[in-house]
Amino acid sequence: MDYSYPLRIDWTTNEIISVTAFYDVVEKGYEDGVERAEVIRAYREFKTIVPSKSEEKTLFKEFEQASGYSSYQIVKAAQEGEDGQLIKGKQR
Repeated sequence: MDYSYPLRIDWTTNEIISVTAFYDVVEKGYEDGVERAEVIRAYREFKTIVPSKSEEKTLFKEFEQASGYSSYQIVKAAQEGEDGQLIKGKQR
């Protein structure tokens, strides 16, 4: 990984850990695939820290620009998927 996660300086250590865990889940979705339930859990935790849709979009965009991975596509696939499903992102 040769990029930095988009984080905010006003977040607590625990919030940074939770958001970082969400980004890690997105990466796993593109690299190896990730269980749907893991994506849903990580996204729910992310939303407790970033409840604003506009801030979510900003962070998703920053993360995609840095990593090439779309958080939106992974979350969307998980929300539309079924229990036990393996979520995999599609490289562009």
